[in-house]
Amino acid sequence: MSDPSPTERLRAMRERAEAGGGEAAIARQHEKGKLTARERIELFLDEGSFIESGRFVTHRCADFGMAERKVLGDGVVTGHGTVEGRPVFVFSQDFTVWGGSLSGAYAEKICRLMDQALKVGAPVIGLNDSGGARIQEGVVSLGGYAYIFLRNTLASGVVPQISAVMGPCAGGAVYSPAITDFVCMVENTSYMFVTGPNVVKTVTHEEVTSEDLGGAHAHASKSGIAHFTAANDAACLALLRRLLSYLPSNNTEDPPLRPTSDPADRADAALDSIVPQDPNRPYEIRDVIRGVTDTGSFLEVHAEFAQNIVVGFARLAGRPVGIIANQPAVLAGVLDISASVKGARFVRFCDAFNIPLVTFEDVPGFLPGTDQEWNGIIRHGAKLLYAYCEATVPKLTVITRKAYGGAYDVMSSKHIRGDVNLAWPSAEIAVMGARGAVEIIFRKEIAASDDPAATEARLIEEYRETFANPYKAAGEGYIDDVIEPSATRFHLCRALDILATKRDTNPPKKHGNIPL
Repeated sequence: MSDPSPTERLRAMRERAEAGGGEAAIARQHEKGKLTARERIELFLDEGSFIESGRFVTHRCADFGMAERKVLGDGVVTGHGTVEGRPVFVFSQDFTVWGGSLSGAYAEKICRLMDQALKVGAPVIGLNDSGGARIQEGVVSLGGYAYIFLRNTLASGVVPQISAVMGPCAGGAVYSPAITDFVCMVENTSYMFVTGPNVVKTVTHEEVTSEDLGGAHAHASKSGIAHFTAANDAACLALLRRLLSYLPSNNTEDPPLRPTSDPADRADAALDSIVPQDPNRPYEIRDVIRGVTDTGSFLEVHAEFAQNIVVGFARLAGRPVGIIANQPAVLAGVLDISASVKGARFVRFCDAFNIPLVTFEDVPGFLPGTDQEWNGIIRHGAKLLYAYCEATVPKLTVITRKAYGGAYDVMSSKHIRGDVNLAWPSAEIAVMGARGAVEIIFRKEIAASDDPAATEARLIEEYRETFANPYKAAGEGYIDDVIEPSATRFHLCRALDILATKRDTNPPKKHGNIPL
């Protein structure tokens, strides 16, 4: 039998690379309800667009018999392709090869991919499914992680970075997704933690499962590490494709426009009666968001975390915008530590990538209490303030009801470079609510009156007449216009039109010192 031709040898090696850890390992992956690394890439990218790099890379470890155990590609598939015709770079960890464990050569493949993405200005998508560092390589593997972390940091704010956690992600491996812009976890098959259940039990004597400690729901609702969760691999990859549709490829571009049949001047009559007359009654802010933005365009981020504030992407007349909205249906929309951090992170991402900010404000203030004060509500609340102050993208604000105290200042007020600040007739802009204000201002007068209760009621009503409306603030020029709620979409779309060419800058500096 003659030796294979060079072309035949190439084809055979390609087949070996594409086989990953072999049929048995692939079957085990499928039994867990997980796709393989290559199947994930094929499902994520436009059909036929994937161009692989590093297909023939192997590890360089000679210890522990590893010299005889080499797999082409070394446990990670890397390359580039397109999503809706736009270029992206992607790496997909292959759990069928040594549990997806990271070697020095494996890390170099990812680093080269990220370096190229940064040069050409395209997003980086990481599909994570790995048991962690390859123990046989020791510090070489640890160094590989550090090289990746450095590139995550240097790319931050330059190109979008998105992580899908589709299997285990533990130890030092968690810090790469944590630095990236968005994390999506797959329910029941993925987990993230610095130390696993066995170590937790040894050190703290707590009994906890991997799912409860670091599963998708735990990180979506408790830690806030996961911005999204998905029922399975396919749903996760579809969500990432949708997320990319709102984002520019890099920080020098504007976000992509999308044609819409939803008229910019569409009025929504339901908004005229959505705010209850009783200022203490809640309403659903998502109904406001959906009534104003392009039909079906709202993609909520961090939906399970800090639900007293709602953030996400939407479109107005086809333009992507970032939405930040107080949620009166949860904790009356008050700002607490988690809500402040959630909002600040989202505002800074949008500002980094030229996505205009639209704020819907109904906030009674910051959450009081020893727990909040001792855990740093001042510092964490200042993060949200800092983020809004620093942002130079178009900033539009609609006050739907309450705008009290320092929270009024924080939520993209005119005083911190808000471009267009609108209010509904139901808006109340004041230092605090009427009852609290009257109890402080008129304490002596109420105590000295013949009928304290009646006097207090009269003074509360007088205070409401003065401040429980937007006209005092409008008279000072802090509100650009008071509008009918049903016309909100029209006003925001027109504001975006005029602000499309906005240019604003911050003083030259290496970087600011956000109150971390």
